[in-house]
Amino acid sequence: MACLARPRVSTASGAAPRSSVPAGTKATAQQLKERGVAVETPNERLRTEIFRRLDAGRRGGMSREEATAALFPRTVLPSNTYEDLTTALVAGSHVLFFGPSGAGKTNLAKEVWELFPKDAWVVPNCPVLDHPLSIVDPKAAERFPPCPICRRRFAPGNDVSAFDPASIDPTKVPAEQVRLREGYGFARLQGSSEVFPDHLTGNINLRRLEEIGDPMSPLVLEPGKLLQANRGLLLVDEIGKLPLGTQNVLLQALQEGTVTPSKSRESFPGMFVAVGTSNLSDLDNINDPLSDRLTSLHVTYNASHAANRRIVQLAAAIDGTSFVPEILVDAGVRVIETWRQKASDDNPDIGEVGSNRTLIDIAARTAAIASLHDHPVAGVEDVQAGLLHAMRGRIRARSGDSFDQNERRVREFVEQHLEPALKRSSGVYWCRFYGNVLKQNKSDGEAVVSEGRRLKNDPALVDTVAVPGNEFPKFRAFTSYVGERGRRPPGLRPVDAALRTFELLERYSLFTCSEEDADDDARL
Repeated sequence: MACLARPRVSTASGAAPRSSVPAGTKATAQQLKERGVAVETPNERLRTEIFRRLDAGRRGGMSREEATAALFPRTVLPSNTYEDLTTALVAGSHVLFFGPSGAGKTNLAKEVWELFPKDAWVVPNCPVLDHPLSIVDPKAAERFPPCPICRRRFAPGNDVSAFDPASIDPTKVPAEQVRLREGYGFARLQGSSEVFPDHLTGNINLRRLEEIGDPMSPLVLEPGKLLQANRGLLLVDEIGKLPLGTQNVLLQALQEGTVTPSKSRESFPGMFVAVGTSNLSDLDNINDPLSDRLTSLHVTYNASHAANRRIVQLAAAIDGTSFVPEILVDAGVRVIETWRQKASDDNPDIGEVGSNRTLIDIAARTAAIASLHDHPVAGVEDVQAGLLHAMRGRIRARSGDSFDQNERRVREFVEQHLEPALKRSSGVYWCRFYGNVLKQNKSDGEAVVSEGRRLKNDPALVDTVAVPGNEFPKFRAFTSYVGERGRRPPGLRPVDAALRTFELLERYSLFTCSEEDADDDARL
């Protein structure tokens, strides 16, 4: 038996680190008792972890707002959304994220699971991961009744009716440290009209029962999603699409913490943190009693341009053969932001055109189109086509005529709003370089413009900048700036990427820095 490290018991403030006992460590219930291992609800464990991370963030120099946002590092949402979610989780609530499609609801739900502490002591071979102390501690057993299989396993003579935690020898109850994972402490369910109650409850496999002959064998039980989530987290996407009967099964588990599998006479523990998501159109389909058990949190699109740019940055990097200047990506984001402000919300066929998924698609589609047309550096025509491709791909196709009508609307919108977005993005880009790198030195700015214009008209001079040297020092600074802010394919020289960006600035910004550009909120 592996040596059991002494766990560090978390304090109420969460300041102490959680146990770092390796997965696979063996012990007994007696050893857990001696070391003061706590038996906590999933909500209590999550609350402790939240306080621990918040405390670590504050001690690391973060503000309270920064530490709260750091709990969910892969989503970009307004600070009040993070605050509301953290408050609900600390309060022990189940949550429902509702909002427009593509706003980040499912990603945020996954972040809650990433936040959830994964280490857990379990009874080996228990299909629902009973805590070993619930077998031997009457108080723990009262709060967390062990499953029928474990009650029979440890009861005298395997008589379930004789099960008494106070009389069971804790040295005879094995314990194992595990990492919770999908199917074992985490379950995900996609809502649809075809999700029936037994998908949630599970069932007793009668064929296997006939083969084994033991109704209390762990091999007989086929745990449903609620039992798979016991001691951890249940994620239900599009909860409003579940049939009413299935919603009632979930409601019972949230109310009582128990689940009765199909064809079973026994109830099993089903305690978990529930996180649901719903589009706006499905909210009325969630029955009132279930809705009352969930804390509703509105997850919508970001109004901040900096936040939307951050969403694009957090997306998986696109490796390709074409370079997409930052100005083009930024302009594409601005077009989507304008769509959100101006497009009608009463047409469900175009409800996802302005989603975060479209934002993320812009750079990938632009790079793909540029590569297909053998453009080493994407140009305005590529981003226009990429924008149209990304937005058109989010139109809901109900008929050919309606799709064509919505496509024309998208095309006209892009044609109308792309050029103003390019002018705005170019102005901000130059203003940021002029202020942050050139420190608003007018003569240095004029030198960059002069050197850039000489280079773009003389390929031979460009070759001199492509190698280390002292020629064109100001434009070299601009080249470094462009290189730091964009993913450049290996075959493209830094100076060529810089010159294509320079040409965009010359075309759209005229190398001016207006007060509006200086106040742009995308501090990237």
